[in-house]
Amino acid sequence: MESQRSLLVIGLALVSFLLWQQWNIYTAPKPVAPVTQQSQSAGGSSADLQLTTADAEQPATAVAAAARTIRISTDVLQLSIDSRGGDIVDLQLPEFELNKGAGDAYPLMRRLPGFEYVAQSGLIGRDGPDDSRNPRPVYSSAQNSYTLAEGATELVVPLLFNHNGLQIEKRFTFTAGQYDVRVEYFIQNQSGEVKTVQPYQHLVQTIDNGESSSMMMPIYRGAAFGTTSERYNKYDFDDMQKKNLLEATNGGWVAMLEHYFVSAWVPDQQADNQLYSMVRSGQGVIGSKGPTVNIEPGAETTLSSTFYAGPKNQDNLAKLANGLDLTVDYGFLWFISQPLFWLLTTIQGFVVNWGLAIICITLIVKGAMYPLTKVQYESMAKMRNLKPKIEELQARYKDDRQKMGPAMMELYRKEKVNPMGGCLPMIIQMPIFLALYWVFVESVELRHAPFMLWIDDLSALDPYYVLPVLFGASMFLMQKLTPMQVTDPMQQKIMMWMPVAFSVFFLWFPSGLVLYWFVSNLISLAQMLYIYRGMEKKGLHTKKA
Repeated sequence: MESQRSLLVIGLALVSFLLWQQWNIYTAPKPVAPVTQQSQSAGGSSADLQLTTADAEQPATAVAAAARTIRISTDVLQLSIDSRGGDIVDLQLPEFELNKGAGDAYPLMRRLPGFEYVAQSGLIGRDGPDDSRNPRPVYSSAQNSYTLAEGATELVVPLLFNHNGLQIEKRFTFTAGQYDVRVEYFIQNQSGEVKTVQPYQHLVQTIDNGESSSMMMPIYRGAAFGTTSERYNKYDFDDMQKKNLLEATNGGWVAMLEHYFVSAWVPDQQADNQLYSMVRSGQGVIGSKGPTVNIEPGAETTLSSTFYAGPKNQDNLAKLANGLDLTVDYGFLWFISQPLFWLLTTIQGFVVNWGLAIICITLIVKGAMYPLTKVQYESMAKMRNLKPKIEELQARYKDDRQKMGPAMMELYRKEKVNPMGGCLPMIIQMPIFLALYWVFVESVELRHAPFMLWIDDLSALDPYYVLPVLFGASMFLMQKLTPMQVTDPMQQKIMMWMPVAFSVFFLWFPSGLVLYWFVSNLISLAQMLYIYRGMEKKGLHTKKA
């Protein structure tokens, strides 16, 4: 039946278009609208926040001159903290290379001429040292560098500052093997009056840095946040320029996203926080503010939050905040992708090779879908056997379309054939295969993961294009085995060239994805041969006309 064949072609084309479109999102520069400086505040309350930039002119005072950079190294993090404000202004991930085999640590955050991506935090409010009425505080530190000792489980970096009767210690606590950092303020009120402060933390990133598509630096950039009512929301720079975010929530989180990596602030999850965004001087900001805190004379208090900078590891992110793990963005099919990701990682734990894990999960998924595949091909075979009768009806009622429809339906009823039987199984299977695709695209575990022979990075394209060619060959064989319903010569030519077209598309796909589709085609070929053999025993015609 031509309509069935057309639906199959459309379905495959739709899937491929979605794959192609999504891959372009990650490999092409993201368009950025012209930046206009916004003076409005986030909900009218961000005017008290400061942004300290690399190019900003600092006051020529002894305090400003005393600012310095403090270097910190752990087994998984290398970062720099500016003593002015205690901001994280540079952060690298030594466990992840920017370029495979080059030995260069992945630069997640950095402060460069014309570009900035930093994490800031501080105390605002009437008596806060980071209030816009004051210059940013310059903290003192006992050392210029700190290193997590071998065998140690924790590294504490204390920064000290006195401000109008408040003795403040800003403490960073690092844990071995962990990408989350505990950031705490220990505040003592040594004055004779009540002091009022309000904690904030935000991420600042230059919107348009003029980067090209060389892939030397991350291209995709955007923000996200989570609240108690909506666990995950993207809020990109275009959104920021149109409207400042203002959300009140208990707990919550804010983040800046890249393909495989994320930086995030997780404020006190028991407090009522205000999430905000703003755009100032070409920089996009997303952050959170905690409730105002009153400190009685002689009293002390502790304010804490968590900063995360590292790979999108779902288990670790889920422990930090509700919905933070959804930054591994599987789209609207996340509820299918997450179990598939669990299955993929479980398999990898046994086979210890992500390429073999992809092959195994493809076998499992295709095996589980076999009953639907069988229904699909058997239905198509039944339709093929009806072809002479269908052609007879078409010739009889060629001038009377109104009678042809009921006659065709009567034929289907009499022969007990469902004309949509070959399409419905495909429609049911499509979400599963799309969900599995998202798993391969979004999982940082596949980044720079080797397979075998010439495939040393499953997240990169095949350097010799062997897999795309093999995929095209397997698709061509599937065409040869599939009963041809198309009779129009032009459509037949289009079908003939489809394997070539898809092979060309797949030249730019990650080799892990191409491996998945190639193995899937091989399994489909085996299933088709087995199903057709069984149908021929039942007297059903399976050969092409």
